Amino acid sequence: MPSEKILNQKKAKVEELSEKFKKAKIIVLTEYRGITVEDDTKLRAQAREGGNEYCVVKNSTIQFAAKEAGIEGLDNLEGPTAVVIGYDDYVAPAKLVNDFAKDHEFYTIKTGVMDGKMIDVKEIKKLASLPSKETLYSMLASALLGNIRNLAVVLDQAREKQAENA
Repeated sequence: MPSEKILNQKKAKVEELSEKFKKAKIIVLTEYRGITVEDDTKLRAQAREGGNEYCVVKNSTIQFAAKEAGIEGLDNLEGPTAVVIGYDDYVAPAKLVNDFAKDHEFYTIKTGVMDGKMIDVKEIKKLASLPSKETLYSMLASALLGNIRNLAVVLDQAREKQAENA
């Protein structure tokens, strides 16, 4: 039987992960068996750059934390599990793990959670194929600028016509 100190450490870890799960927009669980330390370090850095978090967690800790966070469906995890947690963006974490999995056949996506609901690998790959938030903002800005430019042309033409009639 584990000591009280060990139990308290485990409870604290579950509570910490549960809080992260509650704040997350998306959680992607992967199997990382076979990853090198160098690749693992790169993946962690890329996750951090995007405002996400990458961590390796015991399956039992994930299951207890998910239950505490009100997430159902993570009770049959097997094998080593890495978790990517996205707090601000749905697409970036999905794109991160999907791109890494494409380049490393040993790295596989297990499942995910989006807004507290389970999603499968297919849905994660669909998310990964969407443009990034920055690209979408750029597209929106271009569309708005085009509409403003068109409005300015129409107003200028109306002003010229009004000046001719006066």
